[in-house]
Amino acid sequence: MTDTQTDAPGKADDRGGAGRGRRLIRGWSANLVQMMLGLTQQLLLIPAFLHVWSGDVLAAWLAIYAAGSLIVVADAGLQLRAINRFLAFKSCVDCDGRTANFYAAMLRIYLAVVAVLAVLLLLATSLIPPSVVFGFRGTASFDSAFVVMTLGMLVSLPANVASALYRARGQYGRTAWLLNGALLLGQIAQLFAIARFGSLVAVAIAYVSMQILLAAVLLVDAPHLFPFLRRDLRRARSWSASLRWSVGQFGRAFPFAIANVTELALVNLPVLLVSALVTDRVAVAQWGLTRVIASLVRGLCLQLALPLAAELGHDYAIGDRERLSRLYARGSVFVTILASSVVAALMPFWGDFFTLWTHGSIPYDAPLAVTLLLGSAAAAPSLLALAFASHSNRGDLLIRGKGLQLVVFLVLSFVLTPRLGPLGAALAIVASDILVQSGLLAFVIIGQTLEHPVRHTGFLILVSVTIVLSGWGAGLAAAWLAPGTGLVHFFAECAIWLSFAGAAASPLMVKGFRQTLIAAIPR
Repeated sequence: MTDTQTDAPGKADDRGGAGRGRRLIRGWSANLVQMMLGLTQQLLLIPAFLHVWSGDVLAAWLAIYAAGSLIVVADAGLQLRAINRFLAFKSCVDCDGRTANFYAAMLRIYLAVVAVLAVLLLLATSLIPPSVVFGFRGTASFDSAFVVMTLGMLVSLPANVASALYRARGQYGRTAWLLNGALLLGQIAQLFAIARFGSLVAVAIAYVSMQILLAAVLLVDAPHLFPFLRRDLRRARSWSASLRWSVGQFGRAFPFAIANVTELALVNLPVLLVSALVTDRVAVAQWGLTRVIASLVRGLCLQLALPLAAELGHDYAIGDRERLSRLYARGSVFVTILASSVVAALMPFWGDFFTLWTHGSIPYDAPLAVTLLLGSAAAAPSLLALAFASHSNRGDLLIRGKGLQLVVFLVLSFVLTPRLGPLGAALAIVASDILVQSGLLAFVIIGQTLEHPVRHTGFLILVSVTIVLSGWGAGLAAAWLAPGTGLVHFFAECAIWLSFAGAAASPLMVKGFRQTLIAAIPR
């Protein structure tokens, strides 16, 4: 079966070089906007909420929002399981028919999961009010808002199977832009709700209604974009309606669930561990604020890796090893360069920004910031390997790698955090990333994908070290040259650093030089 035939309809999933470039750019631009909308939700809407609510009510909303965000765990890895099956069908006879069959079966599983979890949620919240569990007994309508948020996010869960098909069929950017539209409308709706009604329930409804609308749009749009989903499925295979087969999907999705849970734990669990194990509240505040920038670098790398992983998964599924190795080699270098450039820009100026951001009320912890930022740069290539492993059905590798990483992180955290404070937690995160995610998972993926994994890894290290050290040195020079103090000095040193960076990157505008560098990437 040819590539075009596999991906019918051809226009919807053109895998040519130009088509791939357009898809990647659309995916990256959509993910960049998504990150900006996420920062708006978590940072810029806060002043509007505080204009109406007290600090206690705002804390209640943040708890409700966090609970809604954690509903993603209920997916149990089924979305990545679906992506891998959709990709695997591309090398099979009757690709579209098998895809439609599996899509319908997975949609029924999602609907059953939502029904069961919704009943359990309503029973649990009626027996044990969330306001009691989370300590918001005195906050009006907390329980109702909590149920609205969590139940609404559950109802939107079936759209994951449509999103999985979009990724597998080269439409990653489409689903990401639809999500961006829902996030933007949700933020506008929240501002209207807080101004008009001012209650937690109203804001929760405003947020979650846009997520439900997004789910409805995806489920309606998928059969329109992929007409084969509307085929008569009366001759569908027996496993599509088999209870045993349906239950088996959870077992096959378990490795992906472990990978997702570990990533969530590495982002959220350190905050709880430091709060519990460190008595110095100022140190806890330092940790929480410094983790913001490290999480931003990690999130940026993941958002870059996801569109690449969808394309890599396609090449892996159809056995196109040449295009797979070429794209992986270039993609890992691209992710490394971007992460290293961001870290190189942050290292010299984060201390000044931190002081301005906190108005000097919280002291800057340089060793903590340097450890987290350098660790983020070191872990960047492994995030592409993680995303590719999730899109190439490497369940055994995922469960070994991410499971071991979670164990290593927890052991090191409980050993180092009581002794070193937040720095111990930072070392636990960085060590688990380098020893397990990079040393085990990433190296296995690179070894199976590229012909010269050691040379490629060495090349990535050389690129990262060169960019970080030169950027750090340029930052120190910019700080020395910048006039003024405070905010004026900060903006001046940033402008000087950007001029240095622009001059250093200007040779990349020459096509011949750029192609020479790309050709030098070991693969």
